[in-house]
Amino acid sequence: MKNLAGLMKQASQMQQKMAEIQTRLEALELEGSAGAGMVAVTLSGKGDLKRVRIDPRLAEPGEMEMLQDLLVAAHAEAKRKLEAFASEEMQKATGGLNLPAGMKLPF
Repeated sequence: MKNLAGLMKQASQMQQKMAEIQTRLEALELEGSAGAGMVAVTLSGKGDLKRVRIDPRLAEPGEMEMLQDLLVAAHAEAKRKLEAFASEEMQKATGGLNLPAGMKLPF
C-alpha cells in the first residue's frame, strides 16, 4: 500500500504540473517567419493565428502568389515551434515518463 500512496502522490504532482504548463501555454505567443522576415505570423499557445505581418513590398499584384506561399510557410514554422515547446515542457513535467503512443494531454 505504501507504493500505491507514493504513486498517487506522484500522479497528483504530475497533474498539477500539467495544469501549470497549460496555463503557461495559454499565455504564450510564438512567431514564425518566412522570406527572410518579409512575412511573419504569431500563434497563441493553443495554435490559433493571432497576427500576420507582411512587408509592404510584397503587396504588388505580381507578388501575391509568393505572399500566399510565404504565409503558409510562416504559419508552419510557428506551429512547429509551438509543438516543440509544448513537448519539451511536458517532458519536464512528466520527468521523462514515456506516455503511451497517441495519448493526448489536456491541451
